[in-house]
Amino acid sequence: MTSLRIKDYKTRYDVKFNFLMALLATTLISNTASAATSAMIEELDPSASNINEVLMENEILNADSRIIVNESKVTNAVEDCYRDTCAVYIEVDKARQRATIRINGEILIDKSGSLKDGEVRATTGMAGHNTPNFDRHPATPLRAYSKYSSSKYPGGDWISTIDGKGYGNMPFVVFISGGFGVHGTTGTDKTGNISKLGTVALSHGCIRIHPLNAKVFNAAVTKYGAANTWIYVHN
Repeated sequence: MTSLRIKDYKTRYDVKFNFLMALLATTLISNTASAATSAMIEELDPSASNINEVLMENEILNADSRIIVNESKVTNAVEDCYRDTCAVYIEVDKARQRATIRINGEILIDKSGSLKDGEVRATTGMAGHNTPNFDRHPATPLRAYSKYSSSKYPGGDWISTIDGKGYGNMPFVVFISGGFGVHGTTGTDKTGNISKLGTVALSHGCIRIHPLNAKVFNAAVTKYGAANTWIYVHN
């Protein structure tokens, strides 16, 4: 009788132990998945109801890195340019998660070294956070930054392998309208948001490209100005 009771208690203990271990494992997997998903979510939510407030906070946070462009002094501007007649042109294909960048008619060869066919990998808005179609100049006065971090989603910082400096979690951003912009992102070619470029729509609405490509695009836009830049985003 005693041995049966011991065996019975042991069986109950084993069942409870296995249940608790399974629950713990499920919790850990769930938390890990949530963390991984969170790491890939956009650094800014352009469609948030308080986006103007967030942008004002970010304006203060990133004031030192904003690139001031005097549109009246921009050289080589073409009056009434349209799409690829502009000095700076980016076309974003949301369906294919690809972008093409032209500067003075020359296609930018992907600076990350991952593509050689005149396209760069891009990430646009996930379901429920669609990237709008754009066919326009960026809004003026131009809002472009060399370093930009979100006050709402402050995690992450892209560290340049060239100078070792951090450029925030939205490096080299050029805003199109409101909170929607084209910018670099965080991680490496094998980790984080950078490794997801060109695979699936994951952002909260912004257009992500590799920081090295974003740096070139940002420099061209700030050189030629909003009036001679065109951004075409389509399905």
